[in-house]
Amino acid sequence: GGLGDVLGGLPRAMAANGHRVMTVCPRYDQYKDAWDTSVLVEIKVGGRIETVRFFHCYKRGVDRVFVDHPSFLEKVWGKTGSKIYGPKTGEDYMDNQFRFSLLCQAALEAPRVLNLNSNEYFSGPYGDDVVFIANDWHTALLPCYLKTIYKPKGIHKNAKVVFCIHNIAYQGRFPFSDFSLLDLPDNLKGSFDFIDGYNIPVKGRKINWMKAGILESDRVVTVSPYYAQELVSGEDKGVELDNVIRSTGITGIVNGMDVQEWNPATDNYLNIKYDNTTVLDAKPLLKEALQAEVGLPVDRNIPVFGFIGRLEE
Repeated sequence: GGLGDVLGGLPRAMAANGHRVMTVCPRYDQYKDAWDTSVLVEIKVGGRIETVRFFHCYKRGVDRVFVDHPSFLEKVWGKTGSKIYGPKTGEDYMDNQFRFSLLCQAALEAPRVLNLNSNEYFSGPYGDDVVFIANDWHTALLPCYLKTIYKPKGIHKNAKVVFCIHNIAYQGRFPFSDFSLLDLPDNLKGSFDFIDGYNIPVKGRKINWMKAGILESDRVVTVSPYYAQELVSGEDKGVELDNVIRSTGITGIVNGMDVQEWNPATDNYLNIKYDNTTVLDAKPLLKEALQAEVGLPVDRNIPVFGFIGRLEE
């Protein structure tokens, strides 16, 4: 959805402004143009050591890095039917915390260990002097590991973290006893501590990944100025994190769009291309083609409204 669109478009725009930009995602499939770097790192997750390896491709000025581990691939290749977070709405896979903890630590390693020379302006590892943009609850442990494991060792000591909220409704709430699985020091318990009135996944006291991500990051941002106002307007729209967000502050930066991908003069998905000089001739024809395709009466004079969004309970 929106997060995928941002991860596709924003890094390209940042690279075009002269930044060196890397995205880090789970390797959920055999992405045909992403090559094995043969770089392996060992990461401690849930009290045991796991090995991940990095795949990489370079596109439109951006290093795209994919974290390879069986727990990611099995969600798509196994019997889960490509359901990544849980078998059905409101139910989590048992290994969600394990997988996203793995992703957060791998993302902290990638800029240090990958010797990437895809760009004529930049070469070698990114090093320590970086800004991490963590998106939504799945990446909320990144600032926690950075602060408690990396910085005390003198690694990433200049690094900063921006936490970006795309959807406040999903926060990563788990039983409070699960804190011990995260390999974090006890002094961070307060940042995770959360009590709500629901019985899922357990009654009462929980850990809340997003709460910790908000509190432990350097800046909190979200996808529009209006959504930023909404999130601090009360516990309904802020889904019980409104007080936490008010305490840190939040900046709304409106989602942009990739003007190359969404250019109607070059769009592969349009039968008739147009620009600002031909738009009035082309759009009625495109409307008729759409009406015919979806079984509506074909009439260029009828308004057609498109809504891109989600239907929820």
